[in-house]
Amino acid sequence: MKIAAIIGGGVIGGGWAARFLLNGWDVRVFDPDPEAERKINEVLSNARRSLPGLGNVVLPAEGALSFHDTLPEAVAGADWVQESVPERLDLKMDVYAQLTAACDDRTIIGSSTSGFKPSELQAGSANPGQIMVAHPFNPVYLLPLVELVTTSANDAERVATAKEIISSLGMHPLHIRKEIDAHVADRLLEAVWRESLWLVKDGIVTTEELDDAIRYGFGIRWAQMGLFETYRVAGGEAGMKHFMAQFGPALKWPWTKLMDVPEFTDDLVDLIADQSDAQSGQHSIRDLERIRDDNLVGMMRALSANDWGAGKLQNAHDAARMADAGLARTLAEIEDLSQPILTQARVVPLDWVDYNGHMTESRYLDAFAQSTDRLMEIIGCDDAYIANGGSYFTAETHIRHLDEVHAGDVIHVKTRVIMGAGKKMHLWHEMTAGERLLATGEHMLLHVNLKTRRASAPAADIEANLVKIAQKQAKLVAPDGLGRSIGAPR
Repeated sequence: MKIAAIIGGGVIGGGWAARFLLNGWDVRVFDPDPEAERKINEVLSNARRSLPGLGNVVLPAEGALSFHDTLPEAVAGADWVQESVPERLDLKMDVYAQLTAACDDRTIIGSSTSGFKPSELQAGSANPGQIMVAHPFNPVYLLPLVELVTTSANDAERVATAKEIISSLGMHPLHIRKEIDAHVADRLLEAVWRESLWLVKDGIVTTEELDDAIRYGFGIRWAQMGLFETYRVAGGEAGMKHFMAQFGPALKWPWTKLMDVPEFTDDLVDLIADQSDAQSGQHSIRDLERIRDDNLVGMMRALSANDWGAGKLQNAHDAARMADAGLARTLAEIEDLSQPILTQARVVPLDWVDYNGHMTESRYLDAFAQSTDRLMEIIGCDDAYIANGGSYFTAETHIRHLDEVHAGDVIHVKTRVIMGAGKKMHLWHEMTAGERLLATGEHMLLHVNLKTRRASAPAADIEANLVKIAQKQAKLVAPDGLGRSIGAPR
């Protein structure tokens, strides 16, 4: 079992604890704050609610969470230590002196610092190569970016290991090889923050209006393309050079006060705080976190459908999890074809729940359709085959809704091939949650030539794979409900 030690259990430390824990790591926490356990468990509660439903493959079994009274006890035997103490260099240096004395030499020590350079953290260390910046973004359990900032003291092998560990958590290690104060992303945020302070102070906008400018405009574009790719598109067919030529002169215009910051007076603080209270004060922090999490999951799931941005990263994480979840990609990976094939192992995500609090009926069809797609992939009717002009179209579907299931529940779908000869593919899906049978789906599909849009014979190897499964499963007892029509006696 992999072990992560979390030093500092605030918002960021709690997010790191959740990210590791829900990806199967044992997590040990050290924080002298007597409220640390309560705070981390509250963050963890929100993470359990949102993170598992972000992907389409069930996460591994949750690791063990423990709280420790001393730092050496927390880090003993740890594979990764994440320091998230307050942004005071003297405090961090004291913590690093203790860490390098207590950790194994192999242990990677990452810092969540948003401003300090790794060379500052490594200064005077007995083992500077262990220490690097691993700066995340809140909420750590959902947002995938980690700025991994290193120096020449960090050897290539240790950096590669750090990248591998971060990637295994479903995150993206952005390796910054040349250190700079505040790294990269926070320098961009600082520029927007400074300009925002002026716009509010000068009465141009309120805090809510400024947030509207971001969330209804460029913020959504940035979420899926970033800055330069967005501007490349803005340049039209002529591309980035046209954009630069068209808007480059604006850099000389007095559009910004980036180098001139308003005095941080009590009046300015009160102005912004009062406007923020008016904007969001009706919600508790935990409510806002849940609203934020729901929105982020929805956006990233939408990006997953297009295999783009953060969604592409999540798809890759799902793909890496498939084997551990018992999901096969090819026929050769299935040990026993005589039994129903596992084609779904997932958590019911937040956006699959309706006004009654359980999974909406359309999502049962969605889940069964995804199981059909998985079975098609297994027999060889994959993206490449479809691109060459052949696929299966659904001709008939019958679903029985037998029991309720709620957001966060783990569901599995197993699939039987009732018939696979010729143009027809007759499938039977059963959806379960533990021992409960939730629904069944019976589907008749026809192989179609995508050029003529008419039924046609599949490729010989596709048909052979379907027939092989059908023959192997023919000895199974016919499933209850097979061939049932709507309204027939149960």
